[in-house]
Amino acid sequence: MRVWVDLTNSPHVLVMRPLIEVMRADGHDVEVTARDFAQTLELCERFGIEHTAVGHHRGGRLASKGLGLASRSAALVRWARGRRFDVAMGHGSNDVTVASWLLRIPSATAFDYEWATAQHQVNCRLARAVVVPDAIPPERLERYGAAGKIHAYPGLKEEYYLADFEPDRRVLDELGLDQARPLVVVRTPPEVSLYHRFENPLFARVLDRLRGSQTVVLPRTQAQRAELEGFIVPEHAIDAQSLVAYADLVISAGGTMNREAVALGTPVFTTFEGKLGAVDEALLREGRLRKLEDPGQIELGRRSANGGLRIRRDPRELVTMLLAAREQ
Repeated sequence: MRVWVDLTNSPHVLVMRPLIEVMRADGHDVEVTARDFAQTLELCERFGIEHTAVGHHRGGRLASKGLGLASRSAALVRWARGRRFDVAMGHGSNDVTVASWLLRIPSATAFDYEWATAQHQVNCRLARAVVVPDAIPPERLERYGAAGKIHAYPGLKEEYYLADFEPDRRVLDELGLDQARPLVVVRTPPEVSLYHRFENPLFARVLDRLRGSQTVVLPRTQAQRAELEGFIVPEHAIDAQSLVAYADLVISAGGTMNREAVALGTPVFTTFEGKLGAVDEALLREGRLRKLEDPGQIELGRRSANGGLRIRRDPRELVTMLLAAREQ
């Protein structure tokens, strides 16, 4: 089968990497397109994912997002026309869903946060398969036109794409970290996301609390990087999963790194101030994720050497669900 995978953001590289490997191992011919945004291309290079760079991020304003969707979808149509793909897929990529619909290629979309309304109104209506965690109630997705298309998987997507992962201590040396001191890893808010379009004063207070400690901050944009003086800020894409695995605490205003910490057994706080999705609601109920409401909750110490429980799931299960778009 000829398969087209589109990557639009850096977490999507991590999600799709083992799925691409599984599909190729099963004999499928897979081609990858990637958008120039938030180290997506750099991560493709680091993981050895051959790809064609198409388009770039147009900015966080609604009008800019609309222009970006139209222009990049058109560019993808030009690239994909005549390549005879049997199915297209992405994790939250509107662009590939629109382009494949225009080209009449069956497509599958995947995501794990149900309140990105503008994105899902496009993806769920145009895609033939909608692949999501079973924690998300189906009725939350039916408003987007997903009825009859939902393929639900157990657990976290991170438990699938990290199934073959083992941490590498070289990242600690690369960043010059003192392994005898507590290590905190922080991920900045997704400023350009439509569902997070407001200031997060708590996050600024968190940085004030951590100043002077051994804290690695992973910014999303160059503008954020310029505001992080006094912290350890990597100059390029690093092995963030190993960093999270060895951290004593993770604090993230986004979603993926929170769930990576959960999957790897690292204590984690969320400072996300948007509408919580069903996955995070479940993790909070289970105590696997904690809500940070006051920087005074942060304790700078070493965690237990045993760490938390890791759950590993077979990424082939996600592949089967995504390829189901061909049969829908």
